[in-house]
Amino acid sequence: MELLKLIEQTAEGLGYELVDFETSPRGRLMRVFIDSPNGITVDDCATVSNQLTRIFEVENVDYDRLEVSSPGLDRPLRKPADFERFAGQEVQVRIRMPIANQRNFAGVLQGLKDNVVTLETEKGSMEIPFEEIEKARLVPRF
Repeated sequence: MELLKLIEQTAEGLGYELVDFETSPRGRLMRVFIDSPNGITVDDCATVSNQLTRIFEVENVDYDRLEVSSPGLDRPLRKPADFERFAGQEVQVRIRMPIANQRNFAGVLQGLKDNVVTLETEKGSMEIPFEEIEKARLVPRF
């Protein structure tokens, strides 16, 4: 089974959402970022870490270190559902191809409709096709 699918199924089976997954260049370090509607505690991270450790043993997944944590306040937005869930929040978006010589945009996320993300920026409303988004993340407010 593909490693990403294995991690995603494990997290979801425990009631968490897999936000992101990173590995070091040689795959020795694995970082798993999880979230839930109520936020993430240290106990949540331990639960997922323990379950993944057991599953990696069974599946013979070779790694040196596993880190499980929350995505943080500047949570990345990856899936279409993220762009719906965090509507009304301030976000930073980087697109693949520049629009008027600009690739980075900031504003309030209005949501996603018909695979188009709408962003309310200082210069007005902007529509970005979902597949053109290279990176997007929440901007924490303090």
